[in-house]
Amino acid sequence: MTEASRPRLLVAKGSFDSMGGGERDLIRVLPAINRLFEVTMATIQPSPELEEVCSENGIALIHPESKWELSTDPISVVLDSGRGTASKAWASCSGLDDAMASAMAIHLVSGDGSLPILDHVPPGLRVHLHLLEPHRGLYEEILHRRVDGSPRRNLALTKVALSRARRRDQSLMMSLMSRQGAIVSCNSIFSTQRAHEVYGIEAGVLWPCVDIEEFPEDSSKDPENPYPENDEYVVSVGRASYAKGTWETISMLSGTGLSLAHVGGGDEPSLEMLRTHAGTCGVGLWVAPRLPSPELVSLMRGARAIVSMAHKESFGLNPIESFAVGAPPLFVDEGGFRDTIVDGENGRLLDREDIASWHSALEQASDSNTREGWATRGRERISELDLTPDAHARRIWDLLCG
Repeated sequence: MTEASRPRLLVAKGSFDSMGGGERDLIRVLPAINRLFEVTMATIQPSPELEEVCSENGIALIHPESKWELSTDPISVVLDSGRGTASKAWASCSGLDDAMASAMAIHLVSGDGSLPILDHVPPGLRVHLHLLEPHRGLYEEILHRRVDGSPRRNLALTKVALSRARRRDQSLMMSLMSRQGAIVSCNSIFSTQRAHEVYGIEAGVLWPCVDIEEFPEDSSKDPENPYPENDEYVVSVGRASYAKGTWETISMLSGTGLSLAHVGGGDEPSLEMLRTHAGTCGVGLWVAPRLPSPELVSLMRGARAIVSMAHKESFGLNPIESFAVGAPPLFVDEGGFRDTIVDGENGRLLDREDIASWHSALEQASDSNTREGWATRGRERISELDLTPDAHARRIWDLLCG
């Protein structure tokens, strides 16, 4: 496709601050989208990683002069002040109105601060929402628990207090669905079910992706493994929290002789609780903040397994990243993990409470033949679902231009 013939597409996402799976996936696929469309990227909270990929690929990046910040104190959460401040931040973005006026559509990725852009989208502009998951803080108790699972405050009162925020969230979603030509895609079969339960909408599936250049099969160019100890370890990825099952993972590892390399950091009170818990369980714990992809690949490749006991994860990039680098994935049998892992074929899906099965799976993961077989079939699963950046971009093209 020639430069002149590419239709203009506005891609938008509220915040890139957490640099979790949703943010990494969008950054990963932006160059491929830009090969099909002339992309303008808009956000109210950019990250250095986003700025770098936009600069390298000639993608115009729109953002406010001052980064939007989501207030997380209890009063702001109850009053849903982030809804209004995000809308004001979008309004302050120089060039956003012009970008909307010239675009044939907007590809909007959900997350903190994303949906309030709808306050400013003109009626005639088509919107495709990539709904990674309904707002978990509004519709589930998971985010209102400390890392050990204990409630931060009375859960029944919390649910009542958030009723205004839920109504406003529902109103935003209904305003989207009332727009002519609006499309909603989720990132897994599980997420489509949640979208129907929470919003009563029917959504398609737009798979996330893995870049085999970023997560290569060949280990010859790997940097030095950042893990500082000499013992065997497993890897978990994601900000330490009850939702990510970090506490339960440490509990499960008790008695295995394996340490946990946790990538993604967390708030200091949670990390201190985890360190104490690991000491009680006799489990080594090494915590890293966000790692550059080459170092993460090296860490994953050297692990006994990649492990997650996350609660109802919407999709989860770690299984397919594990497939790509040949690291055994051992994941809880919940949520979007079921979309990619076939139990016993390319990894394991395990009952959260069946600790004996987890320990048995960890033994399986130490067998070289098993590791090679799972890696082969894992890469076949990537091909079967066509989980590449180019395929992701083509699916967006088919939705908007097909």
